[in-house]
Amino acid sequence: MAPRFITFEGLDGSGKSTHLRMAVEWLSERGVEIVQTHEPGGTPLGGMLRAALLGSEVIPADGVVELMLVFTSRRQNLVERIDPALAAGKTVFCDRFTDSTYAYQGYGRGVAMEAIAALDRIATGERRPDLTLLFDLPPELARERSHSHRRQAQADGTDRLDAEGLEFYRRVREGYLELAALEEERFRVIDSSGPHGETAAQVRQMLHGLAVDRSRSAVSQRG
Repeated sequence: MAPRFITFEGLDGSGKSTHLRMAVEWLSERGVEIVQTHEPGGTPLGGMLRAALLGSEVIPADGVVELMLVFTSRRQNLVERIDPALAAGKTVFCDRFTDSTYAYQGYGRGVAMEAIAALDRIATGERRPDLTLLFDLPPELARERSHSHRRQAQADGTDRLDAEGLEFYRRVREGYLELAALEEERFRVIDSSGPHGETAAQVRQMLHGLAVDRSRSAVSQRG
């Protein structure tokens, strides 16, 4: 089975992180080894940058500062985790990648797309995932779910994302959908507004090929 780089994208509260973990469990039960990581973060350096970007203390920073932070974290994640895993023939699941930057800092914050593309060339060589699952739902519902999750986790304070208004998230969602329309072969848009089980079923359908490939590989090795 050829290594694959698969990303999970969507608004905060869309369920992408939860469904990534569930997909890893589902595939692991079928003998598929998955390396999972996330952005910003995924490495010790990325963790520090994530704390600065999304910590409960809302530090004033414009979109360009955010842009540099996320690409610094992304570069380290590629060098330290993603590229070595792919070189070893493993499949990588990443919670967010460059599409998030175009959606949040570009469409959301209004940072020039040319600036994002320039940093992308430097940091990733314009790397694109083999497959991107985009979890889509209305911003109002995403915000409600996100706040509910934070309350359940008893999170203290308000992070930078909590402080944003609905109009920001509407721009981000619009950006995601425009990106998906531009690269229809790579993106799979999943309606995550319904029951949790229905969304999980959609994810399994999208990733079914991984499990099938692993089963065929196992049969071939026994033969």
